[in-house]
Amino acid sequence: MPRLSSEYKDALAWLYGTQLFGIKLGLESIQRLLHELDVPPKGQRVIHVAGTNGKGSVCAMVDAVCRAQGYRTGLFTSPHLVTYRERIRVDGEMIAEEKVAEGLTTIRKLIRDWEPHPTFFEITTALALIHFKECACEVVALETGLGGRLDATNAVEPVVSVITPIDYDHQMWLGNILEEIAAEKAGIIKARIPVVSAAQKPGAEKILRARASECAAPFEIVSEPFRKTSVALAGAHQQQNASLAIAALRSGGIAVQEKAIARGLATVSWPARFQRWDERIVIDGAHNPGGARVLAETWREQFGHERATIILAVLSDKDHRGICEALAPIGAYVLLPRISGERATDPETLAQVFSTITPTLQHSIVTSIADAFELARARPNRILLTGSLHFAGEALATLGGDVAAFEECAQ
Repeated sequence: MPRLSSEYKDALAWLYGTQLFGIKLGLESIQRLLHELDVPPKGQRVIHVAGTNGKGSVCAMVDAVCRAQGYRTGLFTSPHLVTYRERIRVDGEMIAEEKVAEGLTTIRKLIRDWEPHPTFFEITTALALIHFKECACEVVALETGLGGRLDATNAVEPVVSVITPIDYDHQMWLGNILEEIAAEKAGIIKARIPVVSAAQKPGAEKILRARASECAAPFEIVSEPFRKTSVALAGAHQQQNASLAIAALRSGGIAVQEKAIARGLATVSWPARFQRWDERIVIDGAHNPGGARVLAETWREQFGHERATIILAVLSDKDHRGICEALAPIGAYVLLPRISGERATDPETLAQVFSTITPTLQHSIVTSIADAFELARARPNRILLTGSLHFAGEALATLGGDVAAFEECAQ
């Protein structure tokens, strides 16, 4: 991989320094920022996607289908896996280092004396919208970072609001019961803007319907999987995501032909979502119990009763027990490596969870991802690496032989 430019590294160093300001949910700073930058431009059609699991996959499908139709597309997702540039793409291509440096320099000068200071995610959202404007993107798929109601992306007016399955995650910020979490996700619903939702649990669906009714927003539940043509991403849940993406395009008035749908879904790529690295290794960034349950179901769809050597690392603010309980039934052996990052859970904590819930499932603590792969390859089973997107990114960098390229993931 080419050496990073000094301007890019300096700009990222400043941006990562803004993490000291923490997560500040609210729209005042981002609204001011977008107003000053005059983004997004009029006529740019935005598809806004919230939910707990599947947001990135739906955005990637929207992007792939629109590109197949011939639209110029922008794709904004988070977090990144290996490099920050993954978060912002035009026509499938990551934003260039020099464009990151230029955009962040512009934003840095603009907000130098602002109080409160915009956060990492607000600045990143603004950078994406600057790039999409400069590149004259016609359709933009915009993924929320956290929640919806107070997420920075909610400062943008979309042509359609999309809500993927809602489950438990980020309870510190979004609430401890499903209805509270659903209310935060429902915050992306706006007056008279159509809403397309995946099938939801009854409590969540009730909240979404009530919010749509308040906003006089047409509301559609999409529950039938897409089966007309093949979907490149593995798992029955990805067929559901495909139906949601197609329904979103139609509700948003974005014309796509059947052949573009077929071509886009057949070629869509979304790393670390049941990604088959090789014949033995699967990488999936399942980072909450809902995602882990879907991962286990997909494993059974693909490999039947075959069990995995699981390499697992989880961030400290996640539901460790829920994730471990979901994965244990498909595990033959579990390796718990130490990973980078202040938010990483100690492997000893996960070992204690496994000892409590499944005493017969053997597990070992290892010093690194590289050691975990070496030990896993010595066993006969397929290998499943999972637990967080941060961990998946570090694993992809390790497998790709360029750990130096790995940039600390940030929400």
